[in-house]
Order: sequence, then C-alpha cells, then structure tokens
Amino acid sequence: MSDTYRVAHLDDLDRIPVDGGQEFSLTWLPVRRSLGIRAFGTNAFVAESAGDHVVEPHTELGAEHEELYFVARGRATFTLGEETVDAPAAGSYEVSAWEWTFRAAAVRYSNPAAARAILDDGLRVRPEAGSLHYELACLDALSGDHEAALAALSEAVQLRPETAAWAYDDEDLASIHDDPRFVALTTRNP
Repeated sequence: MSDTYRVAHLDDLDRIPVDGGQEFSLTWLPVRRSLGIRAFGTNAFVAESAGDHVVEPHTELGAEHEELYFVARGRATFTLGEETVDAPAAGSYEVSAWEWTFRAAAVRYSNPAAARAILDDGLRVRPEAGSLHYELACLDALSGDHEAALAALSEAVQLRPETAAWAYDDEDLASIHDDPRFVALTTRNP
C-alpha cells in the first residue's frame, strides 16, 4: 500500500457490533480509523437483516456536527425529525454539468475544437443539462454557426429557463442578438 493513499472496501473493514439492547443493534465499520483519516470523521454502519437499524436513534443537538447518509447497497429508510426518507442504493456521485462548462469556457477562445470536444462529452453524459447547451450556443455563435447557436440556445432555454436572461447580455452571443429568434428566446431583466 502506498504512503500517500489507502484503499479499503467496506467488506474488508473491521466490523464492530453495537448492542443497543432491545432498542437496536447494528454493526459499525470504523472507516476513519482504518484509513488513518484525521481531518474529519467518517464511518460506515451496516445492518445484518432487512428492517434492522443502520444508525442508532439519536439527535444532533448535543454533538453539533453534520452527517452524510449514503446507501452503498440495499436500501434504507431514514427518519429525520418528522420526515421519513426512503433511500435506495444509488450511484455515489453524479458529475455536475459545471465541470464540463467550466473546462470548455477556459479554452473557448484559445482552442474551440477542444471546447467542443469537452461539451460533446458532457452532453453524452448529461444531455438534460441546460448549461451545457448554453455553453454550446456560445461556442457556435463565436464560430459563426448562427443556426446551431440558436438551436442550442433554444434547447438551453427549454431545459433551464434562466439561461434566457443570461443570454440577453452575453457578448459571446452578440452575433445573434439581432435575430428575431434570439429576441423571442430571451428576456429583458430590468
């Protein structure tokens, strides 16, 4: 194992039974200790059977810290205050469209082909992200492809209506500002 990082699978961590008497029982997996993390706390809990507690009943009032609940496999139901939340296992992280738009914007002027490749990659992963379509509209307008710019802007506005207000004053879209379709898509903010 490297001195600069450690890797652990949940199944390989120590399993420490926590006996809450009649009220609950669960198993604690000390992630922080196992990985040598000292900057923040992180733990995992598992239940042996469906319906068992995964986390003991508690309140945050005394501890004054925040907790993240992530279901890696199976499903869990959390009661948080008066609200009950059903949490099936899901992906741990969905990449934000911001990552592609930010990267593309950084090379939009110096390397438009790279910006387009970045946006195309983002749109393959997140086709519903209005911000990616908006960034594509900017790129197309800058390259002189006004029809493509208007189509991308229309898609952006449909998916994320606030992009209409962004577009109104965006200099990257200046080449299409006078087009009646652009005017119809955008709004003037006082």
